[in-house]
Amino acid sequence: MTERIGIVGLGRMGMPICERLVRAGYQVTAGDRRSQLEPDVLALGASWGGSARAVAVGADVLVTVLPGPAEVRDALLGPDGALAGLRAEATWVDMSTCPPGDGRKLAAEARGRGVRCLDAPLGGDPAAARAGTLRLFVGGDAADVENKRRLLEAIAEPAAISHLGGHGAGYLAKLLVNLLWFGQALATAEALLLAEKEGLDVDVLREAIGNSAASTQFVRQDLGALLDGDYLASFGLDRCHEELRAVTEAARAAGVPHELASVVEGIYGRALERYGPLDGELLGVALLEDEAGLRIRHGSAGT
Repeated sequence: MTERIGIVGLGRMGMPICERLVRAGYQVTAGDRRSQLEPDVLALGASWGGSARAVAVGADVLVTVLPGPAEVRDALLGPDGALAGLRAEATWVDMSTCPPGDGRKLAAEARGRGVRCLDAPLGGDPAAARAGTLRLFVGGDAADVENKRRLLEAIAEPAAISHLGGHGAGYLAKLLVNLLWFGQALATAEALLLAEKEGLDVDVLREAIGNSAASTQFVRQDLGALLDGDYLASFGLDRCHEELRAVTEAARAAGVPHELASVVEGIYGRALERYGPLDGELLGVALLEDEAGLRIRHGSAGT
């Protein structure tokens, strides 16, 4: 029997994920607060459910792809929330990015109603979602991961599905990956701003760094976008700061050092104050450029 999938959240990532699940042969019902998305959902071959509760009724698996913890909580427990319609022994797979503490509380609510849970926040952009090449950071019981592996592999490459541990482990891993990426972006920007100021050609320096012990995926893959003037407008600056704050709060609660994480959070906080909640994962770098009076671009003369 074909599994019935309910998906809540049809934004930049949720809509292509919905399409991937339909193409994988699942019977998909989708919903979003934006009722104007119904024709797009129907065009993909999915059914329209509207509210989270309506999406969850009859679903074997509920997938949520939402911006953050407040939206996830509302989708599950708010008026017409999904947990009121989801049957016992169904599985909830949350692909949103949440603080692990918040995620564990919601999972406990769901498990209290007999629902099995996986946190599986995703890494990648809308193009990767359309291609089915996302990365998933998964937390939950190993048996549940294996039971839903076919569904996960409709969205991500098998080698890119990492089971990190129990409930909340996926959430934490995704936040840590984001922290390191933002930190690498800012450290690279500071280095290149100094290089520009001193007259070095950033393209030549980029190649040298890329072949050195200091090379990172940011340098090899993402720096090119910045050199083209692209601040990666696939995610909101307010969400970037929210995720970084979640890391420092978790570190503070755990009693572990977080001085560098706090610096990264602080820079993104200042960027948010200056630019507002614009889309741009590299707007923290834009702030450093503004403060330096330079732009990190192809060639050696930043203006």
